[in-house]
Amino acid sequence: MSARQHTQFLSLIAASMLVGCAAVAPGERAASDQAALIGRRFSAPRLTGAASGLTGDSTLSDFERYAALNHPAVAAAYQDWRAAVESIAPSRSLPDPQLVFEADVTNTLLQFMPGLMFNFTTAGKRSALAREATASSQVAYRAYVSAVMDVASHVRATWVELAYLDEAIRLEEETLGALDQSAAVAEADYSTGRGMATLEGRVRLSNEKARAQSNAGALQDRLASERSRFKAYLGLLPSDPDPAWPHPGLVASALPPEDELWRRIQAFNPGLAQMRAMVEMSVASVEVARSSGTPDFSVGAMADLKANPLLIRPLASLSLPIWRSKIASMTSAAEARRDAAAARVGAEELNMAARLAQMLYMVRESDRMIAFVDGTALPNYDRTISTVEAGYQSGMNSLAMVPDTRLMAVGMKLERAAALRDRETAVNDLILMAAEAAPPGSPLLADDIAPQP
Repeated sequence: MSARQHTQFLSLIAASMLVGCAAVAPGERAASDQAALIGRRFSAPRLTGAASGLTGDSTLSDFERYAALNHPAVAAAYQDWRAAVESIAPSRSLPDPQLVFEADVTNTLLQFMPGLMFNFTTAGKRSALAREATASSQVAYRAYVSAVMDVASHVRATWVELAYLDEAIRLEEETLGALDQSAAVAEADYSTGRGMATLEGRVRLSNEKARAQSNAGALQDRLASERSRFKAYLGLLPSDPDPAWPHPGLVASALPPEDELWRRIQAFNPGLAQMRAMVEMSVASVEVARSSGTPDFSVGAMADLKANPLLIRPLASLSLPIWRSKIASMTSAAEARRDAAAARVGAEELNMAARLAQMLYMVRESDRMIAFVDGTALPNYDRTISTVEAGYQSGMNSLAMVPDTRLMAVGMKLERAAALRDRETAVNDLILMAAEAAPPGSPLLADDIAPQP
């Protein structure tokens, strides 16, 4: 082989390989950068117990952030997204070159022809495949966002339940105090003969005290169960050290107006965003189906190393997409999937609208109950207690009515706490729908989906 022929042969191979080099898809670099940035957050060692940095005074956002960084469901969704991002480059690349070989042999080797073969698709077809893979990575990203939001929502829900149980346990202790006071007054009245205390009343108070003690024990068991759930939602196993248990206050969260909530749901809801990404992927799939009518071709060359002078045999092939009915069916199926994906977005928006109305009703119903307790029931009980104490001082009635009235007031406070818990549970659902379950600027979310204040 002469130097010139050797150079020509290498030039053919190099030219073929350069043709196979495709530009990076527009969304590929951004997706890759996002995945790499967020991936560095997962590279930190897993922290448990005191090493987590969580204390009893840590905020809800601190616990949400820790759970999102620590929960395996989030890590699994991230790895699925990263795998989808890494699949973009192969989709826009050409198949691997093939090493071909041919030889003629009789008694001796007569011909020895190695060579290379390259298969090519058009740039338009590969661009369509890259756009489809990029859209698929966005679907995976939205699934990852949903995983972050779900974990944060579970943490928030158990946070509300822990706050309710702390309040309910405190009120049950107040109930026991009121019952002890009632029992003491009844015992004194029964012993002295003053008032209307009877043995039946003493038995009733004893039964109510036993029931309150049973309720307090059940609440303690429920608190232990909720703490176990809270620990699991933080991504901690039962064998891991317990985190610092928070003692959150049960307070009403502010909500934006209904039209603002609906705007945020349409703009940021993870489920809707994932469905819209699926629409984009199906649109790209239509382009891929339409490009199947473009021929593919193969080129290559073989060199006979036994020949003198050197013999180079060029090779080429061209696919013939002549079955137009098949191409039309593939395109029609892709368009149908696109239309179905778009219709699912509309159906999910209707479901969101119905769920928004339901959650807002639950919030308003709880608000009415809380307003009744705060504005009517508790002030009336306070006035009743003041009246009974004044009547007792004048000798007109028994002091036993005071603890009984206080007992009824505690019961109303328990109902208020339950209504506030129901309200915050509905608010949590609204927060998840509006994609605010994770704090804005979360280290695990890209800036493009972080909700705006």
